[in-house]
Amino acid sequence: MPIQYVIDPNARTIRTKCVGQLSLSDVIGHFQTLALDPQCTGHLNVFLDLSEASSLPDGREIQAVVTELKKIRPKARFDACAILATGDALFGMMRVFEAHAEAFFRVTHTFRSATEAEAWFASQKLSEDRPRPAGKTAVEPEEV
Repeated sequence: MPIQYVIDPNARTIRTKCVGQLSLSDVIGHFQTLALDPQCTGHLNVFLDLSEASSLPDGREIQAVVTELKKIRPKARFDACAILATGDALFGMMRVFEAHAEAFFRVTHTFRSATEAEAWFASQKLSEDRPRPAGKTAVEPEEV
């Protein structure tokens, strides 16, 4: 299976790992599976690991993913999303994804380094645990 995920209901996180060549039907199937998963509900943070993915989505495929996000939104709300994309082309396409999908996440950021992605992801969880003053949002990470 090119896409595997684990939901930790206590940490309110989804960790998704994509390996090898992915097709659009693989990605759509993943979202359909998430929609049926009883643990995929409420507010969740997402860690998307594309470090072992060998395919590169195009603009049409990114838009199809946004359509799938719209379908799952009544059931689950995604807060922080860390995307690990180590290759240059995939990193760039995930930055495009960030722009197209910004309405579906509180904050997203794409990283080239697993260490930086994990640190940022952990900091987003910590920032959720601390109350924010009215009108304040999470601090945007510096460009990598």
